[in-house]
Amino acid sequence: MYFDIAAVPKYFPYFLPAAWMTLKVSALGIFLGMVLGLGTAFLRISTRRIFNLPARAYIYIIRGTPLLLQLLFIYFGLRSLAGFSAITSAVLALGVHNGAYIAEIFRGAIVSIADGQMEAARSLGMTYPRTMIRIILPQAFKRAIPSLGNQFIIALKDSSLASTITINELLLKSQQLASSNFMMMEMLFIAALFYLFYTAIFSGLFHKIEKKLDVSTA
Repeated sequence: MYFDIAAVPKYFPYFLPAAWMTLKVSALGIFLGMVLGLGTAFLRISTRRIFNLPARAYIYIIRGTPLLLQLLFIYFGLRSLAGFSAITSAVLALGVHNGAYIAEIFRGAIVSIADGQMEAARSLGMTYPRTMIRIILPQAFKRAIPSLGNQFIIALKDSSLASTITINELLLKSQQLASSNFMMMEMLFIAALFYLFYTAIFSGLFHKIEKKLDVSTA
């Protein structure tokens, strides 16, 4: 099979808008996932069933069904009810999906902190929310950094599924160009370069954060 390496620099600029779309959808989905994940983690560790059960149900349903199914459900279901655009549907699906996994990451990090720290802070007169914000969460976030880094990279690659609902991201762009120039492998290769570049950026960023926070001593 012939691979035209000269086509890579020629068509590379055509991918720039799609690369920006991929980054935007991924970043917004990750941000929403962080918000949902942290909130769900607090509900998950609650001893009150009225809070705990909905959080457990959310995590079970989302982690038990494919992201593609969730994406199509939101796009075709909620779009007709709420008038969501394709981009909004993609961001919402990625956020909800990642939120379930991030919730478990935060929950595991929070419960790994010794109970004595909470008890000691409360004995000094600190309220539960203040203790959680000032003492527990900083340590939990430090311990969660490696897992969060992995989840962010997974979220970036999962954004390729947005092509199924006509989001003009990297994968869809490669297919569109290949349909006109018949260079499928070359176009997929360019898309792969962008994903590898983004993955390297995320990996390097989280590696620096781990070193700065000295995660190994958490």
